[in-house]
Amino acid sequence: MLDEIREKIGEEIEQLVHELNVLLPARIERAVELGDLRENAEYKSALERQQFVQLRIGHLTQRLSELSKIDVKAMPIDRVGFGSRVEIHDLAVNEVANFTIVAGDFMDLDGGQVSMASPIGQGLLGARKGEEVTIELPMGERRFKVLDLLTLPQQMEVGKG
Repeated sequence: MLDEIREKIGEEIEQLVHELNVLLPARIERAVELGDLRENAEYKSALERQQFVQLRIGHLTQRLSELSKIDVKAMPIDRVGFGSRVEIHDLAVNEVANFTIVAGDFMDLDGGQVSMASPIGQGLLGARKGEEVTIELPMGERRFKVLDLLTLPQQMEVGKG
């Protein structure tokens, strides 16, 4: 999972650097050729995009740095945490759901991922298999039971060998 996230970040950084160094300068140059920069919407738009791209590259670089500091060996092997694959039973509606706990900016709901920062993610952090948790959701309080848990260390088989 960590390698997948690093790869996604690396690809996005690569695209943004290309945009920043190749596409945006050409766009800015075309806008400058149009004349009066005070009332040139294309020029202002390109500069705003340039600023956004620079900030996004900085954010993604910081995320890469944070990912490199994750010590999977130090993560609990029996509790829900980053990267855990979880199967829960919603006791109120008698439904079972499966998902992976991920960082917020890498969330893919259609791909079965839930952010650690979401109410469900926060409520499940630290829970063990078989444990029931009460989570405050926008629609009110709900109880869930952790039916199955595969933590990131288990997925990576840390400590085996």
